[in-house]
Amino acid sequence: MTVPEFSARLAGRAFDIGRTAWNACANPQGLASPHPFTRYEFFDAVEGSGSATTRTGWRPLHLVVERSGGIEGILPLYLKNHSQGEYVFDHAWADALERAGGDYYPKLQASVPFTPATGRRFLTKSDDARAALLMAGRAAVKELEASSLHVTFLTEEEWRAAGEAGYLLRADQQFHWQNRGYTSFDQFLAELSSSKRKNLRKEREAVRAAGVAFDWLTGSDLTEAHWDAFFAFYMDTGGRKWGHPYLTRDFFSRVGKSMADQILLVMARMGGRPIAGALNFFGDGVLYGRNWGCSEFVPFLHFETCYYQAIEFAIARGLAKVEAGAQGEHKLLRGYLPVATYSAHYIAHPGLRRAVDDYLVRERDAVAAHIDELAEHGPFRKT
Repeated sequence: MTVPEFSARLAGRAFDIGRTAWNACANPQGLASPHPFTRYEFFDAVEGSGSATTRTGWRPLHLVVERSGGIEGILPLYLKNHSQGEYVFDHAWADALERAGGDYYPKLQASVPFTPATGRRFLTKSDDARAALLMAGRAAVKELEASSLHVTFLTEEEWRAAGEAGYLLRADQQFHWQNRGYTSFDQFLAELSSSKRKNLRKEREAVRAAGVAFDWLTGSDLTEAHWDAFFAFYMDTGGRKWGHPYLTRDFFSRVGKSMADQILLVMARMGGRPIAGALNFFGDGVLYGRNWGCSEFVPFLHFETCYYQAIEFAIARGLAKVEAGAQGEHKLLRGYLPVATYSAHYIAHPGLRRAVDDYLVRERDAVAAHIDELAEHGPFRKT
């Protein structure tokens, strides 16, 4: 691979790079509402709040390439001593290497911490800078004596470029809702099969009958009181689901101040008091569902708060898509269709690299077949 002259360095935290230099690479087009999870403000919040730090096993070591003294590209990079909070599972790879007498940790993770949302991972002003980052990433594995580098939830274009640069290619799936030019939720419902349409209406009516109402909070509507309530929901639900939620209370205050115009906080009220909430980010035409929590059980409240309210907001704002996060085939029955997601992996150990490469060929075929099978059982009327 021919790459113009670049210098590469490990820069540490997003704060050490700075907002201006970071966002010039993350948003070179100057979009008014860019992808929220490439912005400096998100990384600074997740690191500055103590959520992604050396103490939590996420040591920031963002990789920078420069030319003529200016930053041309950034790969958000973390040195990790575990595989938690990534949503692309490599525990079997770690077990295999350690059974063979090797050390899988530390490893390098190029990702948005705790965020399984597809987007650019190579934040660059040119394809040349991306090629330089791909080469520098492999060099960083050797320099830091890490086992591997994992680039997760990158775009398909970046994925293919990584494959050409010698990285191993992996695919998985999520469920996304596509806006087909709908002007109302009822218009979306009209495209579903009769049984699925009745099911969605039944679920929504059950929530309304329970006396639950919803607020869409964004921009200046967001207050510290809202974050206090949502954090209590997040800690309760996250604690039961994961054992230890990843994000600190300070994280929500930080993004609430720096990214309010790209946040949708859906709050559910019953009897005048908040009982549940769903945190979403939006930008570049997409709404990203991230975190959810509740303080009491109401049938179908999760589906309404996280999925149906998201669809309503996307229609109202003219957004093209809703990405509802990782896993969950139950989303298929609610209008969210299967799509492929991508990750790329460089493994230094030749024996493990060969074994993983062979496995990934079969896994990619299986994922593609599963997506096709799921799509056949989608909720939309057959035409």
